[in-house]
Amino acid sequence: MRRFVAEKAKHHITRNVSRSSSPSHSYPYPYSYSYSQYLSLASSQIQSLFFFSSSPSTSMGSSPESPHPVTLSNINPKVLECQYAVRGEIVAQAERLHEQLKQNPGSLPFDEILYCNIGNPQSLAQQPITFFREVLALCDHPNLLDKSETGKLFSADSIQRASQILGQIPGRATGAYSHSQGIKGLRETIAAGIEARDGFPANANDIFLTDGASPGVHMMMQLLLRSQQDGILCPIPQYPLYSASIALHGGTLVPYYLDEATGWGLEISELKNQLETARSNGITVRALVVINPGNPTGQVLAEENQWQIVDFCKKEGLVLLADEVYQENVYVPDKKFHSFKKIARSMGYGEKDIPLVSFQSVSKGYYGECGKRGGYMEVTGFGSEVREQIYKVASVNLCSNITGQILASLVMSPPKVGDESYDAYCAERDGILSSLARRAKTLEAAFNNLEGVTCNKAEGAMYLFPCLHLPQKAIKAAEAEKVAPD
Repeated sequence: MRRFVAEKAKHHITRNVSRSSSPSHSYPYPYSYSYSQYLSLASSQIQSLFFFSSSPSTSMGSSPESPHPVTLSNINPKVLECQYAVRGEIVAQAERLHEQLKQNPGSLPFDEILYCNIGNPQSLAQQPITFFREVLALCDHPNLLDKSETGKLFSADSIQRASQILGQIPGRATGAYSHSQGIKGLRETIAAGIEARDGFPANANDIFLTDGASPGVHMMMQLLLRSQQDGILCPIPQYPLYSASIALHGGTLVPYYLDEATGWGLEISELKNQLETARSNGITVRALVVINPGNPTGQVLAEENQWQIVDFCKKEGLVLLADEVYQENVYVPDKKFHSFKKIARSMGYGEKDIPLVSFQSVSKGYYGECGKRGGYMEVTGFGSEVREQIYKVASVNLCSNITGQILASLVMSPPKVGDESYDAYCAERDGILSSLARRAKTLEAAFNNLEGVTCNKAEGAMYLFPCLHLPQKAIKAAEAEKVAPD
């Protein structure tokens, strides 16, 4: 009986694996799974089934030798392949040192750990924008609007904005669900903000409000990646969200390398080479990811370069995924942020000419509201049938949180000249941005003054990406440990 069950299971699993998972090409990119890996997984499943079939009594968990039903050998292999270095081994080591300092103060040559692995400004004492928080407070506790003291504690424009927003929320309650794309009135406010920024029309129906930008990225990967034969062109160095989400959704990362020698420039020739290589290996490249301003490289794309990128996507039939969450973070006078939608429209490409998804977040810029989890994606250039599928994916999660939705609308429609909060808002915004620029320059200089370290100019975003000139001995030691030298 044991032998019969094992042989039957082995035949069934290996047959299914060979049907769905046997690669027809050798991929030079990360996150490709080999046939042997799947057979290894199948073997572990066979062993589990063998044990269960031969010993019915162990299924009740009475035997101490019963295997745990969930192990690394039987979870989704895509989860194992996924890596997110932003919260990886370096952060884990920092947490261990933090605990050591708590347990044994003075045991290390420093007394504090500052976590700069991720853009999280308020954890480092950046204060929130007063107008934003006043509106949120009134929306979360609408009874305050009926109190006589409220006019003394809150600005008139924050009271007016909160009343307006509450009128758009079902039940005037931030604890209620909303439309799966987000509250219509808030999407209209965001669309008006995009139009004011770009000088071209924007439609509230193109806006999907999300819990930060990351869920929007995941939604696009779910939509575009059908199998391992589908690829996404991503910049290297990159924000690890992209490699992680591509792995989780079963696609292939197709890397294109930014040119450090030209200030992390994006060369069209590099895009063409990587696209041709991917296609020659059987990969159908679906989209191009561009992060502008750059994360983690801190560069700001020149307008002419953006024209070239839009033309490249149009010619090659690629979706342009524009990560624009650092659009407020530009620190050099000779560079300016331009959205890819503005670039495409100024080139004469209309709504239906090029599929484009732009991502924005309340976590970055001068707002730094990371924990509020607000953001949106603007989806243009997709047919109505595909749009219905995007909406379906959004509706699976019901809706994004209402606080984040409100913040996203405030970010795109801050106080204006003549509003009571305007002067205070400008002072807070400008103070934060000038502080970020000053610290970026300070860190750039510090890196370049270190022996064996060079660093490009800090143009934007919240990060620098220095080059470490490691001695050969250190490189060999890393190779011996089977880890990357850096």
